[in-house]
Order: sequence, then C-alpha cells, then structure tokens
Amino acid sequence: MTPGEKIGPVLKILDEHYGDAHVTLDFTNPLELLVATVLSAQCTDVRVNKETPAIFKKYPDAAAYAAAPLADLEAAFHATGFFRQKAKSVQGICKALVDHFVGQVPASLEELVKLPGIGRKTANVILGNAFGIPGIVVDTHMGRVSQRIGLTKNQDPVKIEFDLMPLVPSERWTKFSHQMIWHGRAICTAKKPQCPVCPILPYCDYGRQATSGGR
Repeated sequence: MTPGEKIGPVLKILDEHYGDAHVTLDFTNPLELLVATVLSAQCTDVRVNKETPAIFKKYPDAAAYAAAPLADLEAAFHATGFFRQKAKSVQGICKALVDHFVGQVPASLEELVKLPGIGRKTANVILGNAFGIPGIVVDTHMGRVSQRIGLTKNQDPVKIEFDLMPLVPSERWTKFSHQMIWHGRAICTAKKPQCPVCPILPYCDYGRQATSGGR
C-alpha cells in the first residue's frame, strides 16, 4: 500500500486508541509552554511538570528570565538535567523576545524559528498547543513511527514533516502529532516495539516484516 492508501485507516485507528491524545506539559500561556518544552529535552514531562509551577511563579514573563542571573536559572532548572545549557537557551530566547517581540511569544512559524535554538519541531509545539495553529511535530517518536509504518522514507525531521503534511488533513496535524507520539511511547517503542499487539500492524511495513519472521 502507498502512504496515501494507508493514511485513512491509520488515522481511524489512532482516533480509536488515542482519541484523547494531548500535550502532556502543563502551561497556561505560550511562554510557559515554550519554557517547558525547552526543559523537556532529555527529561520526562512528568518531571518537568513537577518543577515548572515554582519556575513559572518566580519568572512570570520573558523580562524576568532575561534579567535573571544565569546561576539562578541553572538552580531553578537543575532537576530537569542539562540545566546549564537549558538556562542559557531559555535566557537567550527570552532576551530575543524582549528585544524583538515586546516580550511576547510570536504566533508564526517564521518568527518562532528566528528565536535562538528554536527549530520547526518546537515552533510547531507552540503553534499547535498554545495558539491553535496546526503543525506537525516531528520528534524521535514521530520520526520512528512514521518511518516504520511506511509514511516516509526520510530520516531528516524537516523532510519527514513535509512528507506527512500532504497526507494528513491540516486541521488534524496537531492531534495527529500527539497520537503518533503517544503510540510511539506506548507500543512502537525504539528498542522493543510490541508489533504483535499493535493495532496499526496491518498497515505497518516494519511490523508485518517483524511478525512474519523477517527481522
């Protein structure tokens, strides 16, 4: 089956099994989601959510992050790992927000990717979940699952995103991203995918080969 033939059944299965899929980072405004997304790198969303209430209270706006001593940000981010780099990243982003966007997170991909360290993946997370602007988020789960199913042959996240965009209706891009990520965490894991119990198995190139003894 071609990617175009697969996508309809795959979307239906994702709706049946992950109908309530959503972003698992806690936030109340775009800046909070941006900071939480940076902190979630190589850290669980559960851990980030434990730390962010105190962080958001101490640093209520971009100007507060921009003006904070770097050592204070490092201490606030310590429990999320890689805290020195994350402190530099958040402060750099917030200084750019203050200098170029009146302290506000912009609501366009073109402007978001101009912020230091912000790529299309993070930009689409912000757009889809904070502004309701659809975007496909290609993280490691999305990349792995879409490759295994056979929706893309590319390895580069940007190329994967552009392969998926014409397949999935634009109004579903954000929801589809969450569903694929949840599936990647629950079933289609990196090291031990549970192919025999996967509901997408009939449409998955990798899974059908794995269960037939081809791997």
